[in-house]
Amino acid sequence: RDEAKMLGGIGPCGRMLCCSTFLGDFEPVSIKMAKDQNLSLNPSKISGLCGRLMCCLKYENDEYEEAKALMPDIGERIKTPEGAGKVVGLNLLERVVQVNLSEQEQVLEYSWEELEGRQDTVPQLMK
Repeated sequence: RDEAKMLGGIGPCGRMLCCSTFLGDFEPVSIKMAKDQNLSLNPSKISGLCGRLMCCLKYENDEYEEAKALMPDIGERIKTPEGAGKVVGLNLLERVVQVNLSEQEQVLEYSWEELEGRQDTVPQLMK
């Protein structure tokens, strides 16, 4: 990582390497962070130019953890404006929940604000 920081380069995102532009210290990065961000666990896709896990996994991890804590889990049953359904997908960064509605047999997308903002339909475990 120190060598990549000194030499610089362009990362897979197309921008200058984080370590050579703004990251001062190298904090530990774990494979769990890649899992939490729903990334492919293929080493060639999550490794930086230095050959180690990409520093941006740590840099972005706090945002993913915050979003994951706010939103329902996949498989959880929730109430939506169109009725009850089961969460089948999440887009954590955009705060979008994909719900399979039981009555309509279709998958609809809702922003988290749509679901959270309505007091009578606040997503919650249904019993």
